[in-house]
Amino acid sequence: MTSEVPYKINVSAEQLALLKAKLELAVMPDELEDVGWDYGAPLDDITRLTKHWKSDFDWRKHETAFNNALPQFTRDIEVEGHGKLNIHYVHQQSDVQGAIPLLFVHGWPGSVLEVLKVLPLLTKKSSAMPSFHVVAYSLPGFGFSEGARKKGFGVQKMAEVGHKLMLALGYDQYVVQGGDWGFWITQRIASDYGVKHCMAWHTNMPCPDFTRTKVTSLPVSEEEQPGLQRTLEIDRTGRAYGSIQETKPQTIGYALADSPVGLLAWIYEKLVAWADAYPWTDDEVLTWVSMYWFSRAGPAASVRIYRESVYPTREIPPDPAHAPSIPMGMSSFPGDIYAYPKSWKHTLGNVVFEAEHKSGGHFAAYERPQTLVGDLQAMFGKGGPAYAVVLGKDGY
Repeated sequence: MTSEVPYKINVSAEQLALLKAKLELAVMPDELEDVGWDYGAPLDDITRLTKHWKSDFDWRKHETAFNNALPQFTRDIEVEGHGKLNIHYVHQQSDVQGAIPLLFVHGWPGSVLEVLKVLPLLTKKSSAMPSFHVVAYSLPGFGFSEGARKKGFGVQKMAEVGHKLMLALGYDQYVVQGGDWGFWITQRIASDYGVKHCMAWHTNMPCPDFTRTKVTSLPVSEEEQPGLQRTLEIDRTGRAYGSIQETKPQTIGYALADSPVGLLAWIYEKLVAWADAYPWTDDEVLTWVSMYWFSRAGPAASVRIYRESVYPTREIPPDPAHAPSIPMGMSSFPGDIYAYPKSWKHTLGNVVFEAEHKSGGHFAAYERPQTLVGDLQAMFGKGGPAYAVVLGKDGY
């Protein structure tokens, strides 16, 4: 592993010109009458967003804002069987000497920008709440991290990168937090590196294994039935994207890499459908999508994690026999795509903290940053079930 190199996002003028040229040539499909969202992203929405992206959206403004708000770096990480990968990450240290090292892990269709709102809250110095040293890495193939060059880079390898990054930064013991793919990756970190290095884990997308165990025989309360039914309905009507990405990612990759409008529609649908009525602005949507369009490895690289984590060896869900033993915390938001019964979620490991919220969706760090940070502070703060779990670090 090499030393870290300071990094600033700096999309080239040529990339910006190419994007505008492609948007100028965009051809929209027709749309049936009165279908709303039933058939996917509405034509009116995509037409409006495309026009804004082409004519009014100021990438440079957002690029500068991110560079000012996020202390970014790159570093080479040696990955077993894959050689060195250059990894992009955010690293913000707290002014508190005993702050708790925390690795934040994003998912798809998110990016490292999901840490933007929680970063100042987590690193804040307070006599009443614990503070954290925060590391958030762009997963290989996402954002400005280098992508894998050969097959087999699934959850386990993503976890290896995160763990080795924390060690390289001098954090021999740390805690982790993640949602979406961040759930599976932090779960793997907790399993592979728990007790000695990873001391506790927290997720905002607790997703119990109901394919390898008898979890579905566990009780479901009357209050939990609507959430479970919604989860099953989303799985039935909104999971086709996952089936494509975990079977033929190269095929969809051509559309994502060549057509900014195709990429926009592919991601926008999920931003709206998976959030809990979050009031997305057009600039926010286009910023999220631009992070994929301008990504170092290209948009197609990001979807390969779906296939790599299920073929040829299924890494998700993991073997229940290897459930992490370290303390686990979970925060559940009703608008998320998964809303499983509490008894099912308790099969995930050594649950010491849980919070059920009244609002919020899949992108908790972005939709409800104060709520998510409050849960972490409660879990790791004085009187919390994971207080001082990192040896010598209490966050105060």
